[in-house]
Amino acid sequence: MAPDQIAHSHYAQRLAFDDQLRNDLRYASVGIDDVLVSRLRMATAGRADDDELSALVGAQIERFRLAGNLDAEAGSQEWRAIARALCSAELEALARVAERDEGDYSGQPTATIIKDAQPLEDLSQPVSVKQLWSDYVVRRQKLGYMRDGGRRQVLAVDSLVSFLRHDDAAKISKKNMTEWLDHTLTQKHPTTISKVYLPTIRSLFKWAVEKELIKENPASDIRLPTLKKTQTRERGYTDREALKVLMATQSYRPKTSPKGKTLEAPKTTAAKVWIPWLCAFSGARVAEIAQLRREDFREEDGAHVVRITPDAGGTKTSGWRDVPLHPQIVSLGFLRYVDTIPNGPIFHNATKPTDYLHHAKKMANRVGDWLHEENLVPPGVQPSHGWRHRFKTVGRELEIQDRVLDAIQGHAPRTSGGDYGDVTLKTKVEAISKMPKFDLE
Repeated sequence: MAPDQIAHSHYAQRLAFDDQLRNDLRYASVGIDDVLVSRLRMATAGRADDDELSALVGAQIERFRLAGNLDAEAGSQEWRAIARALCSAELEALARVAERDEGDYSGQPTATIIKDAQPLEDLSQPVSVKQLWSDYVVRRQKLGYMRDGGRRQVLAVDSLVSFLRHDDAAKISKKNMTEWLDHTLTQKHPTTISKVYLPTIRSLFKWAVEKELIKENPASDIRLPTLKKTQTRERGYTDREALKVLMATQSYRPKTSPKGKTLEAPKTTAAKVWIPWLCAFSGARVAEIAQLRREDFREEDGAHVVRITPDAGGTKTSGWRDVPLHPQIVSLGFLRYVDTIPNGPIFHNATKPTDYLHHAKKMANRVGDWLHEENLVPPGVQPSHGWRHRFKTVGRELEIQDRVLDAIQGHAPRTSGGDYGDVTLKTKVEAISKMPKFDLE
């Protein structure tokens, strides 16, 4: 709302409140405070500092702010204009109150800012941002996305509502979005904002526009420039680096208390021992490995196979795929560990399928943290994606077709033609068997 609209609204509300009081038997006029009138006149004339303006109309300003009618920062020129407008409205309202005390109810405002105020447009009903988000998540889940309920993305929604101090999507402007972005940059890493926060809000409001719940998407043109990372080495683990990680997993032992009690859950220990191996020989995303269940393993035509499926938590493509286990993983005893798990997840303890993905991601992060703590992750390499890059590199050296490597790793085909036909389990088994063993000696 413009300052004159705020002033006119406050003027009308003050007179309506005066009517309400005069209809109450307990009301008794106590007269007009001449000192207050003098202070309001000084403020209207622009001769009051910010503290005085806050004392006179600060409460009213915050009431309009909470209603989503203004977003001016205290002390700014815009804020002072609104404060002076409210002081003028107070003066006009007091003048009408004095006239009414004498029985005259015909008075009209004389201040230009009140009588010439632009009429408010027909305001639409408030559109709750948080309710939009709830409906949006339900819609996405019906399409097979956001199986975890948007645990990470909801942080962006909460951040926006908290910053704006209101929950009405219909009142959010592009200016609001840029101000929120500047504020969020002081709290979050630019990568988090550009990859999570902005896309979440942009997609939410785009959906709301498509559903005709709001008129326009205030975040549609908001972008966050990011510095391009300088690449000083290969993105995947080298042979030596990969071997160092895998040897560390084989020698890993959890800490114990002075009394000999193990200070780590068995599945956490198993995750540190086996997840790097499974990533190394599958090129899978670490969360996809961390979510595996006992029932995802089987033997088919002499090959040991694991099925990576959304039923265990989630996959980026929302599809399943079968990945053969490399013979070295089998020979090291991984399946003997799997057989110790009666059913359900083998690397975390969640019991509800709706919680699988969340716990799998937590365990994946835990393994990554452990690798960093042990200085096993070289600078410039991500502890999880380093395996995905390496798997593709090694596969190409062995002249395995990219289409086959993509099918094993869960990468989308590069062309529409590449999506035709299937990469059979037999083809995948042959590809995995070509991968050389790691020499642990």
